[in-house]
Amino acid sequence: MNVLTGWPQLSQETAKNYFQNLQQFLKKEYAEQIVFPPEKEIFQALELTSLNQVKVVILGQDPYHEEGQANGLSFSVTGEAKIPPSLRNIYQELQNDLGISPAKSGDLTPWAKQGVLLLNAVLTVRAHQANSHSKRGWEQFTDAIILELSARKQPIVFILWGASAQKKAAMIAPQHMILKSPHPSPLSAYRGFFGSRPFSKANAALIQLGQTPIDWRLEK
Repeated sequence: MNVLTGWPQLSQETAKNYFQNLQQFLKKEYAEQIVFPPEKEIFQALELTSLNQVKVVILGQDPYHEEGQANGLSFSVTGEAKIPPSLRNIYQELQNDLGISPAKSGDLTPWAKQGVLLLNAVLTVRAHQANSHSKRGWEQFTDAIILELSARKQPIVFILWGASAQKKAAMIAPQHMILKSPHPSPLSAYRGFFGSRPFSKANAALIQLGQTPIDWRLEK
């Protein structure tokens, strides 16, 4: 787990005791258990979107925990995987909001390459056990990322879906824009996620800030 070149400030974080303990825990987990995403993709979100490139942040909770799904980006799955229910609802809202037909693939890498940081609060998970790597240090690490983003003078659009993500709002400085709605999960999407129009609102904010909007299409 080398220090990421696009996030030099995190070198201080990875030197802390909690992160060293987290590394030891992960070394054992990957050796003895089935863990997702693949080890080389743990920091995929940070590798695809450097600190200075971030325009939009979409916060998730932890990776998908079934075989062949997680690829290191929140809400995203590998190109071959079946599209999970929450992502199906995201695609439905994208269609309602911007008229973009649902993609056949659940891989959100094209968003990440345009400056959408798809960050989970916890970056790894044991197979078939949701939240199994929570409270091991990841939350402290990803909170440090949010604070680093918050300190940026250039405004960022934070999209916070659900109560867990919305708790992070207190960490975000007032120069940034926060879009909140219920989570896209089938359990909560009908409580206000549908109709929240996060994609057009994020783009309107970026245009107002003089930035290039995100092309939310995944298939062209």
